[in-house]
Amino acid sequence: MSALRLTPLILAVALFMENMDSTVIATSLAAIARDIGTEPIALKLALTAYLVALAIFIPVSSWMADRFGARNVFRWAMIVFIIGSVCCAASNSLLTFVLSRFLQGMGGAMMTPVARLVLVRVTPRNQLVDAMAWLSIPGLIGPIVGPPIGGAITTFASWHWIFLINVPIGLLGVLLVNKFLPEWHRNEPRKLDFTGFLLAGTTFAGWVFGISVLTLPALPASFGYGAMILGTAAAAAYWFHFKRTEYPLLDLRIFRRPLFRLTVIGGTFFRLGTGAMPFLFPLMLQLAFGLSPFESGMVTFASAVGAFAVKFIAERILQRLGFRTSLVAATFITALGVLAMGFYTPGTPTPVMLGKLVVTGFFQSLFWTATNAFTFADIEDKDAGQANVISQVGVQLSLAFGVALGGGVLEGLRLLHGGEPLLADFHMAFYVIAAVTLISTVLFMRVPKSATMHGHAHAAQGEAAE
Repeated sequence: MSALRLTPLILAVALFMENMDSTVIATSLAAIARDIGTEPIALKLALTAYLVALAIFIPVSSWMADRFGARNVFRWAMIVFIIGSVCCAASNSLLTFVLSRFLQGMGGAMMTPVARLVLVRVTPRNQLVDAMAWLSIPGLIGPIVGPPIGGAITTFASWHWIFLINVPIGLLGVLLVNKFLPEWHRNEPRKLDFTGFLLAGTTFAGWVFGISVLTLPALPASFGYGAMILGTAAAAAYWFHFKRTEYPLLDLRIFRRPLFRLTVIGGTFFRLGTGAMPFLFPLMLQLAFGLSPFESGMVTFASAVGAFAVKFIAERILQRLGFRTSLVAATFITALGVLAMGFYTPGTPTPVMLGKLVVTGFFQSLFWTATNAFTFADIEDKDAGQANVISQVGVQLSLAFGVALGGGVLEGLRLLHGGEPLLADFHMAFYVIAAVTLISTVLFMRVPKSATMHGHAHAAQGEAAE
């Protein structure tokens, strides 16, 4: 196997472990809460703790990679994640479990952005699409197969194995990194912008914690609103700090690059819409259709089939159609797939739902593959770290706010009539998130037809088109 194919597959081992872990836990909250003597609603703080750790440490991942070497940081990130997993399995109280999840999040915060940075720095730009296609598989399949696997492990074994299974997977990843990934040239590390780190960490942690509390009510809503206000105040302070700092932690001047700007903003609207889908659709299948968690997981698994299939032809699609047409088609067809969910009823034939999920998964995967590479279309190599970190922060924030959007619409409609959510409430929520997803289609229509991954000449054309 060539190095260009081996590298993303090795990196994907760690990312699969991370993405599986972050989704299987949702099906096991009741069993974990019972064992450690707390309530399931309180245990959702563990989900929030993981997201907060990501929000705090992702911004510093690029500096860490330049300072200590991306290969070393990636390896230690896996080790920290493994240690956190063992601590989760050994937890016997709410406090220890929440702290263990935060430790896992510290490892996870370094794995995804550093893996992408590794690929950008070792892969020729004209082969980046194919490399990113293989790297993005875990991010698409993990959230889909996680719930049924988590339900099966919890039902037939013990919830502890949800975390202990990360040990052999993680150790395999460490061994593969040691054996096959050489160290490569890294940028001269700048002085750490510690003030920027504190302000950026407070901003993203405040927003993620706030929106998580408001959508997963384990704490009073006042905590959520307070965190959102604190995060917004820190964001304003960072803006003034950034303009007065020579080497800021997050250099927002990179948004002057037109293709990068379009990709991040368009991708944000796409994820705001589709981010709620893995949350809303299984919930509708269980509450409105009467399926069990395992049965709903076996339905949603169909998206993974389409997501995996696109990996073998994504590069040919992008070469034939170009980034503009591919992104417009991917976002538009995905929006139609989300809209279709708003018309499902308990009488809808399962094969119809499965077929539409396969198609939606295919084009959603095409979007992720295209944007993972296209983010760097007009970015110089020296700015790849900044582009990578800023885009990854955008991914985490938009996914978190996407769940909040879908959950907020559903909860608002439920409050209007009281009781459990009705099928009509789910339908309206899908209409809203489909409309938000469609905004990304309109934005990607502004991508220049000539934009490619080959060099920076097309970036200049794109800038002129602005």
